[in-house]
Amino acid sequence: MIKRIFDTILSLILIILFFPVYLIVSLLIWRKMGRPILFTQERPGKDGKIFKIYKFRTMTNETDQNGKLLPDEKRLVGIGKFIRSTSLDELPQLFNVLKGDMSFVGPRPLLVEYLPLYNERQKKRHDVKPGITGWAQVNGRNAISWEQKFEYDVWYVENQSFLLDMKILWLTFLKVVKRSDISSSGSVTMEKFTGN
Repeated sequence: MIKRIFDTILSLILIILFFPVYLIVSLLIWRKMGRPILFTQERPGKDGKIFKIYKFRTMTNETDQNGKLLPDEKRLVGIGKFIRSTSLDELPQLFNVLKGDMSFVGPRPLLVEYLPLYNERQKKRHDVKPGITGWAQVNGRNAISWEQKFEYDVWYVENQSFLLDMKILWLTFLKVVKRSDISSSGSVTMEKFTGN
């Protein structure tokens, strides 16, 4: 209950405070990449319930001669790189928090296609609401392996507390300022999870 009240009040305050940033980023995306401005995708939330996540779009819609989207690294250019490196792409998720689909802190919501690939321990990451940031994000984010990431997620589920959430939020702020752990070693984001 305390966590939900905290999420609601803080997300509402931040949405109001960041309103000028929403406008500026939206205009930049519209001018440089066109529409849509927002990237939406279905993700699993608490207990695997599917919801629609919101992000600012950071990649172009460029395709090859067969109509297939180009690799991420070729579509993440210019303004998209800047938005991703500063984590501005995550700002629309404040609306997910306000709606109650997400929390500020929790395991990151991953792709729906990963659901059947988790082992029993990894499935525990869905025992809580997903978060904008989490224990895995402040301990390596995209620079660690999937196995390490899931261990951090489950550790959070088993040890969650309000004080831990405050610590994670502070460490996240430091990560964003330093722009660290945005990409994994071989990709502009994170390689797909293919199972254990």
